[in-house]
Amino acid sequence: MAGWRTFACVAAALVCLPQGAAVAADLVVVTNQGAMPSLQELASAFGRATGNHVTVKLAAGDLSQALKNGTVDLVSQNPEPLGQLVKNGGVIAGSVAPFQLAELGVAVRAGAPKPDIGTPASFKAALLAARSIGYSRGCSGTNIGKAIADLGLTETLKAKTIFTGNGPVTDYLARGDFELGLQQTNIMEGVRGVDFVGPVPAPLNRSCESDIGVAAGSHAPDAARDFVRFVTSPAAAPLIRKTHAEPFHSR
Repeated sequence: MAGWRTFACVAAALVCLPQGAAVAADLVVVTNQGAMPSLQELASAFGRATGNHVTVKLAAGDLSQALKNGTVDLVSQNPEPLGQLVKNGGVIAGSVAPFQLAELGVAVRAGAPKPDIGTPASFKAALLAARSIGYSRGCSGTNIGKAIADLGLTETLKAKTIFTGNGPVTDYLARGDFELGLQQTNIMEGVRGVDFVGPVPAPLNRSCESDIGVAAGSHAPDAARDFVRFVTSPAAAPLIRKTHAEPFHSR
């Protein structure tokens, strides 16, 4: 029943889209890790309701060439890198819209003791007690660094901090590369091989914003704009929340 209710909500939201939305298209969305879970969910719902086929791919390397080749229809990134793509002419400026907020979370390897992180003081104690911690260098990594600075631990934690490369922090955590992993909650919850501890406590928890825009070289710009309208609509909210993130308009 829940699936039918979701489909009905999506279909209702798409009633207001331009007539061109009725023409099926093959869309390619390129995204960073932070928006991958929700965009996969949204792409499936959009496809079922419209007949369009939406493929969501993880960004790899320099997007500029893919945008020039016309092999990408939409791009989702954090505001700063997406803004740079707009500036470079790869993404249409007027098409960009925010659609998701994801807070920071903490996880441990499956079966390991879960530390108390319910308050800033207990979170600080957990960071100090951990033999090693790991996080990425993207938006979540930047915001985790700010939280650590707020706690006055930047220099103290340097020696036991591991910065991850490709792939989510949970991949490294599950292998035992470090004891405590930090990243966006929506990438950490429900992942095999790790146990989610909980969100970083307020006011240290700074959410990462994900925006989406239409690629200048898209071969199906009308359908791409319809997808942007859908992911920013009220009908998309429960689908985004299903992936442990929040719709941008709810803040």
